[in-house]
Amino acid sequence: MTTPPAQTTDSASQDGASPLKKALTTPLLYFFILGDVLGAGVYVLVGQIAAESGGAVWLPLLLALLLSLLTAASYAELATKYPRAGGASHYATLAYGPFAGFLAGYCMLAAGIVSVAALARGFAGDYLTAFVSLPVVLVAAVFLCCLALLNARGISESTRANVAATVIEVGGLLLVVGLGAWLFLRGDGDPGRLFRFGTADTGAAAGVLSGTVLSYYSFVGFETSVNVAEETRDPRRSYPRALFGALVTAGAVYVLVGVVASAAVPTGTLAGSSGPLLEVVRAAGGVPPKLFSAIALVAVANGALLTGIMSSRLAYGMARDGLLPRFLTRVLPRRRTPWASIAATTALSFLLALTGDVATLASTLVLLLLVVFFLVNTAVLVQRRDRAEHPHFRAYTGVPVLGAVSCVVLATQVEAKVWARGLIVIAVGVVLGVVAALHRRRTSS
Repeated sequence: MTTPPAQTTDSASQDGASPLKKALTTPLLYFFILGDVLGAGVYVLVGQIAAESGGAVWLPLLLALLLSLLTAASYAELATKYPRAGGASHYATLAYGPFAGFLAGYCMLAAGIVSVAALARGFAGDYLTAFVSLPVVLVAAVFLCCLALLNARGISESTRANVAATVIEVGGLLLVVGLGAWLFLRGDGDPGRLFRFGTADTGAAAGVLSGTVLSYYSFVGFETSVNVAEETRDPRRSYPRALFGALVTAGAVYVLVGVVASAAVPTGTLAGSSGPLLEVVRAAGGVPPKLFSAIALVAVANGALLTGIMSSRLAYGMARDGLLPRFLTRVLPRRRTPWASIAATTALSFLLALTGDVATLASTLVLLLLVVFFLVNTAVLVQRRDRAEHPHFRAYTGVPVLGAVSCVVLATQVEAKVWARGLIVIAVGVVLGVVAALHRRRTSS
């Protein structure tokens, strides 16, 4: 049996002229990823993890970090090998063809659009009403329009705004760590809770694994950064440094938050609170609750901005690959930002925000992303036959294998009712993917 000739990557397509402006430096990309990972979820997720895994909140967070790093290594290899917008959709297309590419992009796009819609409603919720009460529709419309305008103005302006917001987010989390440490040092905490694994309803192993699934969601966001690799200066060097640096930073902050929250506040109180970090602030005293509401609003806005950037660049990349209407590839001539994709994804997010029925679809986000991550991890192995003409990051072969296995293991821990919803969403993607593949085959013949 003869071995088929290896594919070669067109280096010109990787490093040549791109319609998108290369404006991202390593620090800007680092803050982009950090800001996306340290999103609004961390302000509510600690309580849910405690409800599943008991007082040892830090362990699921640590395990989720390690699992995230496996898939991140696969993204680092593919993003530096193929630095162009489209991300997972583009990688799956190269490895498996347009059908898999559409399915990966569809899952990412669905997750991103729903996430922005949910964040828009979240921005109009209890945190905002601490300052002013306005109709949800009005807040969502103004909120999404402002984010779209900032996105369309330029990637450098958007990421600079993200730097400021990320500093505030991290500052808020470090404030929680400091207050929790002070509460513990004055003798009000209980370090014994840190080693209580599981709950009365779950065993130690099952509780920690369930908590890890929830914790894994808190780390997703790093995958959005591949969609701006085309706008990054020297992605071969910048992307791996920014990606791994941001994930490790976020993981360290999460583990510290988990430690102080569990030691400072009883597990039952954490599990029963929709604002678990606020419980730490209240227990420590000295910080006005409105301060944390303001920080949470910044976190929500920043998460929506970065997810909106991802969704628009993903739609742009899929359209350029022929998987979505060509109209979505239109770029502002001076700003060189994909205005058509920004407008389309923003409009869909607004429509979802109006329905108020985002919770059902939002619960499938982890499952959708696990499908995407499995395709990405296996695409790395398939694309090893493609010898790029330019240097790029390369993960050890066992890393993407373990990454794919981790996706399967985590998927088995997803509840049956979430699978039922997720399969409906995926089935729609399968049908649309077949249509897109047939259309692309007809147009190319």
